[in-house]
Amino acid sequence: MSLLPNCSVAGCDSPVSKSGYTLCYTHWLAENKSKKSAIEVKAKAKEDTELKTNGFLTSTQLGERLNLNSRKLNQVFSELGWMERAIKGWVPTAQGCKLHAKSVEHHQTGIPFVLWPEAITTSRILIAAIKELTGVKADAHADKPVTTIAEKVEKSSGFRDKFPPTHRAADGHWVRSRAETLIDNWLYTSGVIHAYERLLPVEEELYCDFYIPTGRVYIEYWGLENDPKYMTRKAAKKEIYLKYGFNLIELTDEHIQNLDDYLPKMLLKFNVAIE
Repeated sequence: MSLLPNCSVAGCDSPVSKSGYTLCYTHWLAENKSKKSAIEVKAKAKEDTELKTNGFLTSTQLGERLNLNSRKLNQVFSELGWMERAIKGWVPTAQGCKLHAKSVEHHQTGIPFVLWPEAITTSRILIAAIKELTGVKADAHADKPVTTIAEKVEKSSGFRDKFPPTHRAADGHWVRSRAETLIDNWLYTSGVIHAYERLLPVEEELYCDFYIPTGRVYIEYWGLENDPKYMTRKAAKKEIYLKYGFNLIELTDEHIQNLDDYLPKMLLKFNVAIE
């Protein structure tokens, strides 16, 4: 039985891994790993070039333009309801798809991620959400003319000026009525994370009463059913919710009398469970 020659790498006394080879197993493994890494880098560079050429950006590329790391940017997209977590990775929601986001898979792992059109960098909603996240005061609709029926109704009704927030809820939110106090307190004591009067992530300038990130649920309390202007405002807002396919819970005075009987069932329809 002939002995295998030594590895051709200078200073290595180990025999080659197999007859006809010039490297020992350790150096053969290192060389192939290096070749594999080079191929992967080349493939990734090609993929990035193709994405840029097609006018789409990854969260990392988009974050570089918006001065925000990809993890934070993904949080913003998720909070806006534009994308959501898959078992692994991210996929666009129906709202994200309307903004022309698309889902692709990583060339090696198959884990999905979202590509965004370059035009998203000028989105008023996205820019306002980023400023809000980073503590910069911003108006998502600054210098934006009122053009839609819903916005005109919201402005003309003067609802927000007519009913200032004078009721303080248990979690510190200042709300506009006793009924809203009861709703806010119920959510707080039930352990449901929520926002009050969140600006809807749409082009129209409208505010919801309550927003629950888990399940992306919006809650509207309709309290002035006998006011014609209010009813017009209500109809206009409901059209916006329908237009964007948002998850909406509608509450009236009947529900306020016993939120324990109604809200758990309403929330469960959107996968928000109350313990």
